Amino acid sequence: MRNEIDEYRTIVGTNEIEEIKMLAGRLEGTRMHNVNSTAVGGGVAEILMRLIPLMRGLGIDATWETMSGADDFYAVTKAFHNGLHGKDVEIVDKMFEIFENYTQLNIDTFEKEADCYIIHDPQPVGLIRKKKENPGSKWVWRCHIDVSRPLPEIWDFLEKYVRDYDASIFSMPEFSQKLSIPQVLISPSIDPLSDKNRELDRKFIEQVFEKYGIDPDRPSITQVSRFDRLKDPVGVIEAYKLAKKRTDCQLVLAGGGATDDPEGKAVLDEVMAAADGDPDIKILELPPFSDLDINALQRGSSIVVQKSLREGFGLTVTEALWKATPVIGSAVGGIKSQIINGVTGYLVWSIEGCARRFEDILRDPEKSAVMARNGKELVRSRFLLTRHIKNYLMLMVKLTGKAPVDSKDSRIMKLVSDRDCA
Repeated sequence: MRNEIDEYRTIVGTNEIEEIKMLAGRLEGTRMHNVNSTAVGGGVAEILMRLIPLMRGLGIDATWETMSGADDFYAVTKAFHNGLHGKDVEIVDKMFEIFENYTQLNIDTFEKEADCYIIHDPQPVGLIRKKKENPGSKWVWRCHIDVSRPLPEIWDFLEKYVRDYDASIFSMPEFSQKLSIPQVLISPSIDPLSDKNRELDRKFIEQVFEKYGIDPDRPSITQVSRFDRLKDPVGVIEAYKLAKKRTDCQLVLAGGGATDDPEGKAVLDEVMAAADGDPDIKILELPPFSDLDINALQRGSSIVVQKSLREGFGLTVTEALWKATPVIGSAVGGIKSQIINGVTGYLVWSIEGCARRFEDILRDPEKSAVMARNGKELVRSRFLLTRHIKNYLMLMVKLTGKAPVDSKDSRIMKLVSDRDCA
């Protein structure tokens, strides 16, 4: 029987789709429930929005909800987020009290029954306390951020929850901490058939450029990200200004906010001040679900940049690589696993280096085109949603113990036993 997963055959091949169906068949009817902090903004919500329907089409009873929180909670979790990335932030006892209070509030209203719970990032980590009410269920903490060098007081507080999970998932080996529970490596992914990543007509791309006042006949550099200091939008402006002295170009900073990020407005004000009225700098505060516009901006740009100071994985890099647009990214976090310097794009370590790579790409379009094609193939092999789904299915087979019962299912055991879930 054909379902939505079959639409990916032409992109990833028939063997990949058949392996996914084989794993899903062993898990048919299994209840998988996801919890994160926001339904809008950021890569986690975007992945779940696409992953859940595909899982359901495969026979998995996949569901998703967001936790409850208010401004004081999100101010605390934003500080925790920055501190987990290693940024020096002030932590006071009141923050832990606020976190505990909202954790208990969510525990009191949490009623979903499932065979496997996947809890995303620090905000809802405390829901693990519900495990004792359903001892047969399996709980997985999926950490999307780099916690390799956290502020100790934050990690020590969160780790008391993490240790009670059955397993944890990290995007890269170097993102993790030493834990007493199993750790699995699963990279984030993009959906090549979503509005943000599917092929677009050239006329539509030109219309989007016209809509935002971007000259399609001049080189354009684009960064797509939340207005967040760790994404360094002000640094991108400084790099653009250096490059502009020697090479004609225009800059697009396209972003928005997330409901769990209270700093966005202040950062946007800083970006506006740094732009200082330059007519060649377009600062676009995009509303939620501007996926087609983002797609067009990434496809139509001469360069996509992601100059993060800290980064989890960096799906905006993945998106741009998939579109065969030349990409420049900071040598941080998951960007390093996507950009092979000089092969699939350029890594940079400074504002000056970023400006120089802007010039290199604009002056050597042939080399840039080769790197862009290499980048697209890297994403095809490692970072598409089909691979992500297969990894989750493999993990669920292991956790739930739904092992093959006869020889015809031997391929499933080979998949689960011989392949890392990375």
